Amino acid sequence: MLGGCLTAALLTLPTVVHAGACAPRDIVLERLASTYGETRQSIGLGPNNQMVEVFASDDTGTWTITVTKPTGLTCLVASGQAFETLAEALPTADSDA
Repeated sequence: MLGGCLTAALLTLPTVVHAGACAPRDIVLERLASTYGETRQSIGLGPNNQMVEVFASDDTGTWTITVTKPTGLTCLVASGQAFETLAEALPTADSDA
């Protein structure tokens, strides 16, 4: 069971999130959406079947990276500002990168 300290930290997230704050996934997603207007922008599978996601807001430019464990516990890894969506092509084999 989560300690009250972790839950309280998540519910009062500052603009820059401190890595390691964890809570049940539904609470984290609700807080990112309601407080920061962030929605999921990308998703991937990390080590030990952990889901890695990037959430961001087009309106405010804030972003948050989370890792969700198979147990459903979601932890905040990093956050920041000035998010931009990019779709860069790989350099061709005959050009300098």
